[in-house]
Amino acid sequence: MLVIGSGPAGHHAAIQGAKLRKRVMLVERKQLLGGICINIGTIPSKTMREAALYLSGYREHGIYGESYRVKPKITLDDLLVRVEPVVRNETDVARHQLQRNGIDLATADASFVDAHTIKLSAAHDRGEQLVRADKIVIAVGTAAARDPQMPLDGNCVFSSDDMLGIETIPRSLTVIGAGVIGCEYASMFAALGVQVTLVDMRPRLLPFVDAEIVEALTYHLRERRVTLRLGERVESVERIENGDGPHVRTVLASGKQIITDKALCSTGRMGATGSINLAAAGLAADPRGRVTVNQYYQTSIENIYAAGDVIGFPSLASTSMEQGRLAVCHAFGVKARFAPELFPYGIYTIPEISFVGRNEEELTAQGVPYEVGKARYREIARGQIAGDTIGRMKLLFHRESRELLGVHIIGEGAVESVHIGQAVLAHRGAIDYFIETVFNYPTLAECYKTAAFDGINRLTG
Repeated sequence: MLVIGSGPAGHHAAIQGAKLRKRVMLVERKQLLGGICINIGTIPSKTMREAALYLSGYREHGIYGESYRVKPKITLDDLLVRVEPVVRNETDVARHQLQRNGIDLATADASFVDAHTIKLSAAHDRGEQLVRADKIVIAVGTAAARDPQMPLDGNCVFSSDDMLGIETIPRSLTVIGAGVIGCEYASMFAALGVQVTLVDMRPRLLPFVDAEIVEALTYHLRERRVTLRLGERVESVERIENGDGPHVRTVLASGKQIITDKALCSTGRMGATGSINLAAAGLAADPRGRVTVNQYYQTSIENIYAAGDVIGFPSLASTSMEQGRLAVCHAFGVKARFAPELFPYGIYTIPEISFVGRNEEELTAQGVPYEVGKARYREIARGQIAGDTIGRMKLLFHRESRELLGVHIIGEGAVESVHIGQAVLAHRGAIDYFIETVFNYPTLAECYKTAAFDGINRLTG
């Protein structure tokens, strides 16, 4: 088996192949393993987020007030000081795992010659090599979409891939595109006191997230003085010179003008398939460079699979890992449970969001009789101790069978707490489980019991 790309999907696909005692080669075009996730995406941005939360004193504002800060003047170096060692450690761990499993590593550009043959073009004039494989997994990931309208210069106007290169924390920032990445960066910089304007053509943030949770996020962004320009189309972006240096002017189709120190263009990502010659294998990418797959992550060519960001939504590291593993299991006829409905979603905004299962809009559209149980962090001792009075949890369950249907959380620890609900969903458990279970006290996990009682009480009026 040959795997193209060493991000979460490719890494886990390669290891799964090795665990099945197959001979595996993993090809990565860059010297560093881990793809976008480890090197410039998930790991660096989440490390920066954690530094921003700590240094800004955000978690303690509910206790000590909005003026509380660990460090009065936060610099970019303060945010990045932890990034390099974390990235270095994650890269080393990834390489060691591959070596330990006997996987051949090749640093080269890969392109199809036919459905079973890959041409490897190594750097530094080391020549070309043809490699044949029974099974091939495409896990090349994505790159930030480059809009000709956006003058991305890495100085005033950035893509999400360039954010680690920003030299100073701006006083003001325009974020164009309110997808997951845009919302995460907007909330992070807002927590640092940056004046942020968030622009998107859609009428609401994150349309795939439960509406009530999004409303809570919207409220808290506005509380952090983020200006939301939703339902607005960007007409032009240009660098201008003011008396105190270069700025960015963003002009909206409605006539509004936004002038800020910097601008982040986060208008989506493109599958990085342009250089791998899909046509030679009998494949074609869609207009955004993505590869179409079936429920087993198999392309239209029987022996070729694709996984991770290159196949599109949800484009999360966690789901990509599982997609890579499941693709290889199917490729070699190994039974594995395909349950994308149980994939959890983690969005690292401030406050963070996580959910698993269906939301209210989906259940309503499907005509499912459901009820809601809610818990607010301010009602939970641990929420008061942590100073998080804005968090909340929502449980959705069937009115008749009481089976748990969805878990939606916004607030501190959401991406951790959601896994309790995920386990109950996986076993088709009822909401009664949370009532009958003893949780450690004080913990945020108690929200499950409080929300379950609230939901049961709604059944009886």
